[in-house]
Amino acid sequence: MVNLETTYMGLKLKNPLIVGSSGLTNSVENIIEIEKNGAGAVVLKSLFEEQIIYASNKTYMQDELANIYPEADDYIRHYTRENDVNKYLSLIKEAKEKVDIPVIASINCVSGDEWLSFARSIEKAGVDALELNVFVLPSDPEKSGEQNEAVYFDVVNKVLKTVNIPVALKISYYFSSLAQTVTKLSWTGIKGLVLFNRFFSPDIDIENFEIKTSNVFSSPSDLALSLRWIAMMSAHVKCDLAASTGVHSGKAMIKQLLAGAKAVQVASVLYKKGFKEIGSMIEELGNWMERKNFTGIDQFRGRMSIEKAKNPAAYERVQFMKHFSGIE
Repeated sequence: MVNLETTYMGLKLKNPLIVGSSGLTNSVENIIEIEKNGAGAVVLKSLFEEQIIYASNKTYMQDELANIYPEADDYIRHYTRENDVNKYLSLIKEAKEKVDIPVIASINCVSGDEWLSFARSIEKAGVDALELNVFVLPSDPEKSGEQNEAVYFDVVNKVLKTVNIPVALKISYYFSSLAQTVTKLSWTGIKGLVLFNRFFSPDIDIENFEIKTSNVFSSPSDLALSLRWIAMMSAHVKCDLAASTGVHSGKAMIKQLLAGAKAVQVASVLYKKGFKEIGSMIEELGNWMERKNFTGIDQFRGRMSIEKAKNPAAYERVQFMKHFSGIE
């Protein structure tokens, strides 16, 4: 019999498959189904810093008495913020009552100030851990790379001083020195790094001259990016790594574990195939372990990382060569 148990951020998981933050994790009913289908943990849909601010402004602007009673401004804004946060706290409390798998909260943030009180409330609600989804697009020509990177460290340092639960940071690959930044972030005291977050991809409607979204879901081909960096960083960081984006099968999950991931997050494949795919992916992992005579995940985790692979240079190759591409 194979043992699929693992740990992530100090949390005991019955297997390394985590359902990532998405619309699928926004209701207790879905979270119960996620557990029934075998997931090791679940990350709740993100509470957006911008979402709360927007909701507050929208309520205020639609209030017919806004201009008549300006003193009501603080009350309206406070009520809207608290109402949104309370819904999230209720989701945490009810989920913790109904399921036994670890429940991880998620905050999508762009600063280190506005939402810190939310983090305290989330911890008090009983959540097992907190995932911070931070993405700063380096698009401002007036800001240096160091200034953009400083936002991540500011967020992490302030949150770690605020809560005592394990904290993970979900980041993008938009860094001029990704390896160095990932390493330094792992030294801050966070318990996990998730590589990588998925963000809005713009497209243009050429008929209506509008900007719209494209590629909402990941595809299996997206696996390569996170696989490369999990393999390159897993032996160097001081925290756990979780792989995200492009994991659409049990085979993809196995690859990320071989690269050195402690856990793997999935979402897009569940939108396409449903929650039953969780069980299929876990079964594929178990069958593969039996076939390779592995009884536990630690026996093969990181076996194909850059530190242990027979051809480690392959992870650092950036240019196509006919010999490797197989394309004439």
